[in-house]
Order: sequence, then structure tokens, then C-alpha cells
Amino acid sequence: MGVSGSGKSTVAGILAGQLGWDLGEGDDMHPEENVAKMAAGEPLTDDDRWPWLETVCCWITEHNLAGIPGIITCSALKRSYRDVLRGQHVVFVLLAGDANRIGRRMAMRTGHYMPTSLLDSQLSILEPPGQDERAVVVDIDRPPAAIAAEVVTRLALRPDVGSSGLGAAEPGADSAGARAAPDGRRADPGPQPPPTTEPDRVAAQPVSPEPTPSQQQQQQEMP
Repeated sequence: MGVSGSGKSTVAGILAGQLGWDLGEGDDMHPEENVAKMAAGEPLTDDDRWPWLETVCCWITEHNLAGIPGIITCSALKRSYRDVLRGQHVVFVLLAGDANRIGRRMAMRTGHYMPTSLLDSQLSILEPPGQDERAVVVDIDRPPAAIAAEVVTRLALRPDVGSSGLGAAEPGADSAGARAAPDGRRADPGPQPPPTTEPDRVAAQPVSPEPTPSQQQQQQEMP
């Protein structure tokens, strides 16, 4: 969570790759009306945000029911917004930083509908998580990989086997719908490769050579 330009998508992508978790992008869940409004430099109202927050909440709920861990980016600026998303297994990670630093980051972005002019409006309504909320605050004054490493450490997470500091090649696949069974349990993931077994110990034992014709004749003549 955090204001636009704080690095949510970048850090979340690294974490999803390291942990092998699903990744959801909250910005992509905004309805077209919200996107057009922000692109025009007009801040969203609470009424604009409630339907979007419900969509984000549905993503979280689907993953909880399917037993699939995931990370989703969402500004979640106000406590009332986080109340919509809150759940037993939900932890908020606030990426906090200096307004000038964040503004410079936003100015360098390309292809994003959120203009730098809206940063002040987001900062003005930001309500950092209280002590009674399940949340951690991480400063963004370091490279994204270092920020992700701090999140992993502070939440005692376990990186996926074979992951790297840069994350997986294709983090972000939303597998909750594909892997969830109708009754909410995690569905059968499909055919799996055969398990690796130990070498056949019988094959490692010495094998007696075949008897020669003369040995066979001697064996037949023995009483």
C-alpha cells in the first residue's frame, strides 16, 4: 500500500517472484471511469473508490478460499479503505517515503495514467496504519530489492526454492480461479512429474556371469 509512485508494483513483483505467490495489480482493477478521471488530473472521491475496493477485496477473498497466497497492490490510503480489505490473513505493507523522492519517480514513469499533479491529493488523505492494524511500514530510500528483502525478513516469509533477488521470470499469474475447486478447496494442480527415487540397489549388487558350456556339462554330471 501507499501513494502512487511509491514503488508498490515493483516491490510486489519482486516479492511475488521470490515467494512464488500470485500477484494482483490494483491499478488494473479500476473501472474505466476512474482511470479517465485520474488521467484528467481529477482526484477520486470515496464514492469512486468503494466499487474498486470491493473488486480488490474479491481478489483477496478468492485467494483465501482457495488457500493460495498472494500479493496485491492497492493504495489503501485511508483506514476505512483498509477496513474493506481487512481479513484474517491480510497484512498491509506501507511503502513510505519523502514526497520529493516520490514525485521524481512519478515524473520518470511512462505509460501510466496517474499524473504527478495528483500526488499531493493522495498524500493529504494518507492515514498510516495504526498500531492496532496488522501492518509494517518500510522506507523506500533503498533499491527495490532491498525493500523486498526487508519485507521478507520482517514478516518471516520463506522465499521459494530457486528464486532470485530479481524474482521469477513471469510473476503475476492469477491462479486462484484456475486452481480453486468449487467447494473452495485448492484444486488438483494436474499431472505432476514422477517423483525422484533412489537408485535401484539391486542393480548395484554383483551379478554372477553365465556358466560356460563346459561348466554346464560338469554341473549335469554331478550326483
